Amino acid sequence: MGKGFFQVPTAYNEPVLSYAPGSPEREEVLNQYKAFYNDKVDVPLYIGSEEIKTGNTKPMSPPHDHKHIVGHYHLAEKEHVEKAISNGLEARDAWANLTWEQRAAIFLKAAELIAGPYRAKMNAATMIAQSKNIYQAEIDSACEIIDFLRFNVEYMSQIYGEQPESSEGVWNRVEYRPLEGFVYAITPFNFTAIAGNLPASAAMMGNVVVWKPSDSQVYSAKVIVDVFKEAGLPDGVINVVYGDPVMISDTVLSSPDFSGIHFTGSTDVFKSLWKQIGNNIHNYKTYPRIVGETGGKDFIIAHPTAKPQQVATAISRGAFEFQGQKCSAASRVYLPKSSADEILELVKKDIASFNKPGSPEDMSNFINAVIHEGAFDKLAKYIDQAKADDNAEVIAGGNYDKSKGYFIEPTVILTTDPQYKTMYTELFGPVVTIYVYEDKDWSETLKLVDSTSEYGLTGAVLSSDRYSIDEATKALQNCAGNFYINDKPTGAVVGQQPFGGARASGTNDKAGSMQNLLRWVSPRLIKETFVTPEDYRYPFLG
Repeated sequence: MGKGFFQVPTAYNEPVLSYAPGSPEREEVLNQYKAFYNDKVDVPLYIGSEEIKTGNTKPMSPPHDHKHIVGHYHLAEKEHVEKAISNGLEARDAWANLTWEQRAAIFLKAAELIAGPYRAKMNAATMIAQSKNIYQAEIDSACEIIDFLRFNVEYMSQIYGEQPESSEGVWNRVEYRPLEGFVYAITPFNFTAIAGNLPASAAMMGNVVVWKPSDSQVYSAKVIVDVFKEAGLPDGVINVVYGDPVMISDTVLSSPDFSGIHFTGSTDVFKSLWKQIGNNIHNYKTYPRIVGETGGKDFIIAHPTAKPQQVATAISRGAFEFQGQKCSAASRVYLPKSSADEILELVKKDIASFNKPGSPEDMSNFINAVIHEGAFDKLAKYIDQAKADDNAEVIAGGNYDKSKGYFIEPTVILTTDPQYKTMYTELFGPVVTIYVYEDKDWSETLKLVDSTSEYGLTGAVLSSDRYSIDEATKALQNCAGNFYINDKPTGAVVGQQPFGGARASGTNDKAGSMQNLLRWVSPRLIKETFVTPEDYRYPFLG
């Protein structure tokens, strides 16, 4: 602690810019997009003070133009991962003992850099690397990561201020120590903000981190590293490696100094890592913190009183924004028979108004490419199966093309079977499955929603009837960590809707809240007695 009790700047949500035609931000991001697109970047490993180029590289290509190469990134060998761990541990003492306001200042500076001179770079890199349209990039790689940094600093100060009561002659105090060892951050391709937050939130609390970004997000991850470096993050605090995920995880999880994992990704991978940690538990100096946000099979259920246009908009936005590649995306929908036809016609009208999927450089495109060929092939298989099955029908979209980019048309499957495969399987693409229920079966359908999926991430109910909203809120309390009333099940805002789910969707440690930061500290209680007893006898002894 410095020589004062400091109040950090009040956190606020970064305003979302419009990027309307003719706006200066639109021109700036397009210019930056073209500059990145026409250049070649060589992305090294970042270990301590070194930028290591192993010579073993992989190309980076935009999903919407997979034959075009925008750069290469270098793959780590086991020795590099071991070096990342040792560099982190070497940096730990100085970083952990740095006064908290100095750590806070680094990440507040990073937020302002992203809000200002790096905004176009962050957005353009995300548009290229992840094929996000400018609005999806803006709310992610600019606003959300800024919000994470600002609000986490505020939460950090609140945590440090949370202190116990003291009795007469005694001073009790709690210090919030960083974990003893290092934290392993594994981040996904779909949100640049998550990629930045998972290592940064642990580092902010005084921890050192080994960070493995997704191979499909290295391009925008590199810009995050640039920001942190300019903000003054000391060498060795966050070490960045790319490459074989099995080798990297095996190396990290075999270290006795492993103290926690901060993960966003697939459920199966997370379960495998959890098992691996359990198998290695006798090797660790401490019990590791395991924090993960994984998959989802997120729902919309509409009550017969719901307004059809509102339901249709929730589907069109919730299912198809960023090509459905959000763990919160609406992918199963339950519609009442009395209004289903009207709702589906409105959804079809929305889809018909979309441009054919294309590049985010064309800002009239609502839909862009899915992330890679593996995702494309998986989605195409499920679409083809729905076309062939008797209990399913593709009523909108259903076409796909990977000749230039990995383009999947927004697709609506209508099924007569509430247990049809795409009603419970996470597809992670612009495909939504609709089941129509009898109006009288509202309560039974709520039970169906609750029991169909192993996941428990997000969900939404739309209704004009408060009794049905109350019923749904109670009936669905365990199948959605983020529950939305009269809205789509996506779009959680830092500081407003802390994000996370239970069941197979993760540990529900709520990114964007104080709860998450508390996982990255180990409290120490200090009791100081001012007048120390000198006689063992208590008064009752006489």
